[in-house]
Amino acid sequence: MRRITSACLLQTIRFDTMNGANPAEELEVYCRKLDRSGTRYVIEDRKTEPDGSLIIKVKKQYNSYKTDGSIIF
Repeated sequence: MRRITSACLLQTIRFDTMNGANPAEELEVYCRKLDRSGTRYVIEDRKTEPDGSLIIKVKKQYNSYKTDGSIIF
C-alpha cells in the first residue's frame, strides 16, 4: 500500500506593473490571502525585474498534506 507522506507545489509567479499596479502591494495581498486560508507557504526566491515587475518562487502546501518536514509559514 502506498501513502503520500508529504506534498507541496512549487510555483513561479510574476506580479506585473501593468495598469499602474504595484507588484509589492499585490504580493502582500497574495500572502494575506494564503494566511487567511491557512495555507502554509514559504517564498524561496524573490527577484525584481528591470521593468519593475516582481517574480517570486513560492513553495505552498498541497491540500492538507505535510510539506516534507520543512519549516513553512
